[in-house]
Amino acid sequence: MWAGLTALLISAAAAWGQSPPQKRDKLTPDLTEILSHMNKAAENLRTISANLEYTKVTVLVDDKLVQSGQLFYRKSKGTDILIDFKKPEAKTIAFRKNRGEIYNPKINQIDEYNLEGRRGLVEQFLLLGFGTETERIKKDYDLRFLKEEDLQGDITVVLDLTPLSETTRAQLTHIQLWVSEESWLPVQQKFFQPGGDYLLARYTNVKVNRPLSNAAFIIRAPKDVKRVSVN
Repeated sequence: MWAGLTALLISAAAAWGQSPPQKRDKLTPDLTEILSHMNKAAENLRTISANLEYTKVTVLVDDKLVQSGQLFYRKSKGTDILIDFKKPEAKTIAFRKNRGEIYNPKINQIDEYNLEGRRGLVEQFLLLGFGTETERIKKDYDLRFLKEEDLQGDITVVLDLTPLSETTRAQLTHIQLWVSEESWLPVQQKFFQPGGDYLLARYTNVKVNRPLSNAAFIIRAPKDVKRVSVN
């Protein structure tokens, strides 16, 4: 279920409904200023390429799985996303229009997902803090500013986000974002599940608004790849 955050989101998105928003306190001035910077960064964002590392920790069995690869993101008329894992096993995950695909070269198979009506929900979590405008974040989360932190030489603000939807909290209790004070984009995300399990997503060598070709968002698979419709 945790073969990268995207697999969790695809499997859970259908079950996550909309609950009435709960009341929350007004944002503090400092947090308001932070969100203003983030909103400007989101408005100006067109493309991202980055190295990524996902660390999934399962507390009950004291297990840690580390996956590394590259992320490509493009915002034009829609949103194109491709995550290409290299280690420990090759796997490619792509989102385009209302379609999600997971390619497993080990078995030469692409699992296809119909995301119609759920694409926005997938993007909301996968790219939380990147292309998401802050008004939408404030609508869906209770936000708190935790602290400033030096993350390997990058000065960041750490935000804690608690989903207002009860159905969402049944999957993710809260999320922490480390947002660079230079780019005002996340360089790290931490997703907490009930029971204490969590996924830590770390982004390095982030390049913003560089040209990305269509080829960057196409899964490279042989012609005889097996395609399986999951939903």
